[in-house]
Amino acid sequence: MSEPRHNVLGIGNAIVDVISRTTDEFLSSHDIPKGGMNLIDEARAEELYADTGPSIEISGGSAANTIVGVASFGGTGAYVGKVKDDQLGKVFSHDIRASGVTFETALAGEGPSTARSLILVTPDGERTMNTYLGACVQLGPQDLDADLIASAQVTYLEGYLWDPEAAKEAFREAARIARAAGRKVSLTLSDPFCVERHREGFLELVKGNVDILFANELEIMSLYQVDDFDEAAVKVKADCELAALTRSEKGCVVVSGDHTAHVPAVPVKQVVDTTGAGDMFAAGFLYGVTHGRDLETCGKLGVLAASEIISHVGARPETPFADLARQHGLD
Repeated sequence: MSEPRHNVLGIGNAIVDVISRTTDEFLSSHDIPKGGMNLIDEARAEELYADTGPSIEISGGSAANTIVGVASFGGTGAYVGKVKDDQLGKVFSHDIRASGVTFETALAGEGPSTARSLILVTPDGERTMNTYLGACVQLGPQDLDADLIASAQVTYLEGYLWDPEAAKEAFREAARIARAAGRKVSLTLSDPFCVERHREGFLELVKGNVDILFANELEIMSLYQVDDFDEAAVKVKADCELAALTRSEKGCVVVSGDHTAHVPAVPVKQVVDTTGAGDMFAAGFLYGVTHGRDLETCGKLGVLAASEIISHVGARPETPFADLARQHGLD
């Protein structure tokens, strides 16, 4: 096996995040369900964008956030995602490359415009996402670079991208390439609603192709259709080599074979914005895995990254994760 060029390669929905502070009244007046991810069309995206206040625009999408997080720890990352050759597509491309991530996916010359997620953050720190998927769901096997996948220690697949048939084919092909090259495959379940829609497909993927699974408490219980977290944690042991399960203020549980590690959360003074917490947990954990850390340390790196992200607005670190890891003796 050749030496890897990248620690982690992410494949997911390439989305420009438009982050704005707002109020519960704004959500109510626009009939927006609080706290979830609402899929919207382009007209609705334009309407909400016009009505929101000042915003931060940054390359986003769950897997993209994770790979940027890996780079912030000092790891090497690459990303595959589809954007259009338009203004937001250029914003996405420049921003993710400026974060130290390799991004070489060809921009679409026609079809839907670049995806964007209007992320509305209320005073309690809760984030509500209104997402127009646009060009990102056009990703298919033709956008994969087999050499790039084979060169990454871990290929990380974003559950949000599991809706379109072409994306499913891309996921399966990416997993096949990674496995054939002797590399690891990782999946994040992304959202309980994703699990409800795709439970059978996710279970098939987890049992046959996934080495490292990421899920929060609700997602893993939904996957196995149980009401008890501990029962779900036992079930997942039989289906994949390693699972990292997050539990918000309870920290995380890492399960692998006969080994279970409970890692407490890192306290924060105030939860400002939960956007990207799970993405950055995965970043810390995968950085640890690809740098030979034990499972408990991997979990500690994950909860450390998540704690930094929820302490401010936005899904990108304000303090480099490598510096935080040194401060906490995890470098």
